[in-house]
Amino acid sequence: MSKPPSHIMPSPNTLNKNSDVLPADQECMTAASRANVDSFIVMEVMNQAAKLEKAGHSIIHMEVGQPGTSAPQPARKAAAEALGQDPLGYTVAAGLPELRQRIAQHYANQYGVNVDAERIIVTTGSSAGFVLTFLAVFEAGTKVGLPVPGYPCYRQILKALGQTEVPIRTDAASRWMPTVEAIAQAKAEHDIAGVLIASPANPTGTMLSPERLDDICQYCRVNGLWFISDEIYHGLTYGRDAVTALGNSNTTANENVVIINSFSKYFSMTGWRIGWVVVPTQLIGTFERLQQNLYISPPTISQVAALAAFDGTEELEANRSVYAHNREILLQGLKDTGFSKSVPADGAFYLYCDVSDWCSDSLALSTQVLHEAHVAITPGIDFDKHEGHRYVRFSYARSTADIEKGILRLQHWWASQTART
Repeated sequence: MSKPPSHIMPSPNTLNKNSDVLPADQECMTAASRANVDSFIVMEVMNQAAKLEKAGHSIIHMEVGQPGTSAPQPARKAAAEALGQDPLGYTVAAGLPELRQRIAQHYANQYGVNVDAERIIVTTGSSAGFVLTFLAVFEAGTKVGLPVPGYPCYRQILKALGQTEVPIRTDAASRWMPTVEAIAQAKAEHDIAGVLIASPANPTGTMLSPERLDDICQYCRVNGLWFISDEIYHGLTYGRDAVTALGNSNTTANENVVIINSFSKYFSMTGWRIGWVVVPTQLIGTFERLQQNLYISPPTISQVAALAAFDGTEELEANRSVYAHNREILLQGLKDTGFSKSVPADGAFYLYCDVSDWCSDSLALSTQVLHEAHVAITPGIDFDKHEGHRYVRFSYARSTADIEKGILRLQHWWASQTART
């Protein structure tokens, strides 16, 4: 690797808006303390990228975790037909019965697991699924184990609900996945009531092995912990399939397991805001009542589209092939830059790169890359408040042409940096 640069710009406040600031001489009612959550920094990066685009610059978006493709054609067709024929009023709180049944069929087809459709609650994206789940299974003040690095909104939702994150540190050696021993330590030291694990994970793209998943599920079951499995990146794997935490779907075996999934990633429907939760039988009524009061029902047009999305498998698998190709291009293209140090992802569409050999401020680095190379990437501090300054995340969910163009820009930027040192 070329000599690393040593002149990364200081972090700008524009990408770190963590609280509302009032003029010193102004007395005003303020927000509740639980509402003082941190910014979702990737959204701030998107805002800055949008400003540069508005000013006439071409930006390659490798920051946001959303497919560059549209919803599958059957979903769009069904939505268009519904707009012309259906009043699109409320559905029942748990979602369209036919959609819940089709999701249950998906578990049989994909995993060989039989799930009663009554256990499936359709939600307004996985985000609503997290809110419903945290409210349903954790009391206020409860401590919940979260792997770090991890999706930042987990901890912010917990905070807003009056619950507490207990970080469970992972590293490249463990493929960024928690071990049973680490969970047991969190239980012993902090008396956590549950643990949430995403596999494949954001920001690392790594997965739990089936054996480690089984061990964690068994530990949680024996020790009375809720196990929440974020499976929104299922379907987007490279080399081996993801395994659901439902196991054999035996009611006794997974009465402490909640599965959260979404149509956003594999089904390419981020803006439709539609997802689902598979809940234990004893919590069906609890989830339905929470949904009735918080959301009434998920968006009807999105449910109609989601039902038809299952008929777009050929199109969706073609998208996955593009991501797999993009992954290889990115791994190869980053080899001769300062972003080459990563654990190759098993799934999702991310690379989590260690830049600590030459940079100690990932926020400043991401800002500089955006303004100088016109490539948007996400600083690791979004996913890890303590060690994230050493990492950046790349998303390869856009078109192959965009990924290739982004790599060229990064290579040229790196060459210019090393030439200045």
